[in-house]
Amino acid sequence: MNILLIGSGGREHALAWKISQSPRCSRLFIAPGNPGTAQHGTNVDVGISDFDQLIALCNKENISMVVVGPEVPLVQGITDAFRKSGLPGVKVIGPDAYAAQLEGSKSFAKKFMQKYGIPTADYIEVTTANLEEGINFLKRQQPPFVLKADGLAAGKGVLIIQDRDEAESELRAMLGGMFGDASSKVVIEQFLAGIEFSVFVLTDGSRYILLPEAKDYKKIGENDTGPNTGGMGAISPVPFVDAALWSRVENQIIRTTIAGIKAEKMDYTGFVFFGLINVGGEPYVIEYNCRLGDPETEAILPRLQSDLVCLMEAAADHRLEGLKADILPLAAATVVMVSGGYPGDYTKGRVIQDIPAESDQLVFHSGTAVVGSQLVTSGGRVLAITSLAKDFRKAAARSTALAQQINFEGKYFRRDIGWDL
Repeated sequence: MNILLIGSGGREHALAWKISQSPRCSRLFIAPGNPGTAQHGTNVDVGISDFDQLIALCNKENISMVVVGPEVPLVQGITDAFRKSGLPGVKVIGPDAYAAQLEGSKSFAKKFMQKYGIPTADYIEVTTANLEEGINFLKRQQPPFVLKADGLAAGKGVLIIQDRDEAESELRAMLGGMFGDASSKVVIEQFLAGIEFSVFVLTDGSRYILLPEAKDYKKIGENDTGPNTGGMGAISPVPFVDAALWSRVENQIIRTTIAGIKAEKMDYTGFVFFGLINVGGEPYVIEYNCRLGDPETEAILPRLQSDLVCLMEAAADHRLEGLKADILPLAAATVVMVSGGYPGDYTKGRVIQDIPAESDQLVFHSGTAVVGSQLVTSGGRVLAITSLAKDFRKAAARSTALAQQINFEGKYFRRDIGWDL
């Protein structure tokens, strides 16, 4: 069958790489894609939110499956648009707009977790109408203080602040438009001390299959210092996620979440990303994402031995009963190469050189473009390098070595992925 993949980042390159391996995939189209995805299919210059053009493309190219990579079109209702389009037999991998509020609205997600008894931090939602109530909540908490913009803020809507007066000032600024409409409502959370990790499932809205777990590294600086980024690397599997913790995650979080999705009658065929924190052996949900993560996808898909297209097709057809994902018993480590200055200002158009033509390592494109005959940088996160080995330290060493070999002016990458494990 013909498949359309929506998105243009490192996650989409990894998905294109995996999807193209399936015998079920006749032709793969990527909208808009990047130079990396073009290695595995046909890039089409259509924006991720141009639903009319995407539907027209599916009609023209006889596309049977649409895989939605990023969160924005899901929250905007791309699945709903396809449902209403009248196109017969198009399987959309991604929840509808109502279900996508699990990612698109922090307060929606918190209310859902509270309703179904899913462990998460204590919280309050604040608008200008109950600002004083929010300030009083801050006064009852111990630092650090966690402020989250309710809506999507391109990964920048979470502030963790040590000083209570500063937290109050930032709360006022957020409600005043710091993150636009995304912070017209703010969720203040109790801070949880622990170590974070991510778990992924593919669901049909009532059943699910487990995918490999991962741990990502968001800080720009080594030893987790400096500002947050979209992600500087990831490892999979996660060494501290033992059988006991897995059991708690599955019984207390995954099963209850999927049961809640079913009880709410959500139209949900696709991936659920559980952003978790391990607090003394007890898992808590920090956030939900309604799609795969980046750069976690670049670490987990190389470990997935199963045919991803067959699994997604089974989810769309409600045939997940009895299925499980086969996982490669090796470790993966992803190192992200970024433009100098990121996550602040950076220069685009730097020529990228010395990517090996053939290698058993994977180089996923995140922010690249072709100008003339040259591959150049076009974003903050440029490349994601993934290596496999018997353990994550060896895998990380291999990815670091290749990152040292690849060159572009101002390149930067962390050399300590997995340092805390």
